[in-house]
Amino acid sequence: MQLRFTPSEEAFRTELREFFTTEIPEDIRRRNAEGKTIYPDDIVTTTQILNKRGIAVPAWPVEAGGQDWTPVQHHIWREEMALNFVPDLLPFNAGMVGPVIAQFGNDAQKERFLPITRNLDLWWCQGFSEPEAGSDLASLKTRAVRDGDHYVVNGQKTWTTLGQFAKWIFMLVRTDPDVKKQAGISFLLIDLDTPGIEMRPIQLIDGGYEVNEVFFSDVRVPVENLVGEENQGWTIAKFLLGNERSGIARVGYTKTKLARAKKLASEITTPNGTLLDDPAIASRLADLENQLLALEITQLRVVAGSANGKQNPASSLLKLRGSELQQEAMELLADIAGPDSLPVAGVDAADANGTADVASPEWAQLTVPTYLNYRKVTIYGGSSEVQRQIIDKAVLGL
Repeated sequence: MQLRFTPSEEAFRTELREFFTTEIPEDIRRRNAEGKTIYPDDIVTTTQILNKRGIAVPAWPVEAGGQDWTPVQHHIWREEMALNFVPDLLPFNAGMVGPVIAQFGNDAQKERFLPITRNLDLWWCQGFSEPEAGSDLASLKTRAVRDGDHYVVNGQKTWTTLGQFAKWIFMLVRTDPDVKKQAGISFLLIDLDTPGIEMRPIQLIDGGYEVNEVFFSDVRVPVENLVGEENQGWTIAKFLLGNERSGIARVGYTKTKLARAKKLASEITTPNGTLLDDPAIASRLADLENQLLALEITQLRVVAGSANGKQNPASSLLKLRGSELQQEAMELLADIAGPDSLPVAGVDAADANGTADVASPEWAQLTVPTYLNYRKVTIYGGSSEVQRQIIDKAVLGL
């Protein structure tokens, strides 16, 4: 196992860093660093700059616009994106439906959807979770009944992230209710302008509006929008969720948050110096940095072990611990903000994570809404309980 980067890998890192810091507009990276990314504009602009360079979707097959990179190069790409505050690409396009269409779609679907998905000319959202089918995805009830050249879809999806910007939704539907529940599911692509679809916003505990519930009433979907074979949806869903899980550790992102916590603590004066001199704060920072370093080394071991291109079940350990460390970093930032973290704006669905017109610094006011928002990271992409089950069976063999 080699945990040091080779000279060529370091050169690759330098090349990416120079591109990210010179070609991605500084105002977009600054807003991302401050937690004030403008949706959808900043994401679209960033994606199209990266796509023009050919590095928006490096994990896709080469013939679909991906790169023939090694696992270590993919790791460096993700880390440099985070360390240089390049906004995350839209996961529904880059990490979910794009790879699915490239793997399971027919030639017509690949030709129609892959270029506009890669360049974010088409914004996708995900229709998996339902009111009674979240982590237990196989229990979904939204029905799609064949009627000639169409499916007629009825049901409800929920927790549809950023659906307010989407033009299309990819979703799992039940096409056969009379077989084992995993065996009767199919994967459909649906234009959100189709009659019979209604999207309603859900306001979250942080005051923001980033998720929705979507209702389908006799929605007619052309059969040509079926990806793969009818009732193959569970296989496709497992493929998609494996891709989603691979980048959730976000070590680079958490590094930037700890660096910010350290800088802010050093700027807040106390009777004995600065907050960074407080043994309690210093101890938490050191502990988190050590745990993050351990996770980074583990991630490199997983990357090295994924050289054959197959998913490593140990990626569940990265998702589990990586999401926990993101939450602990957000909690530390809120504690550093102290009482200044409490003032917040009034509830307004049009304002995500708003701030109040008071003397408290804006960064401090945003810490608690961000802390609350990050409760989600131990749920999406497979909850921590699901990850522990995978580790239990596939890694430990228990």
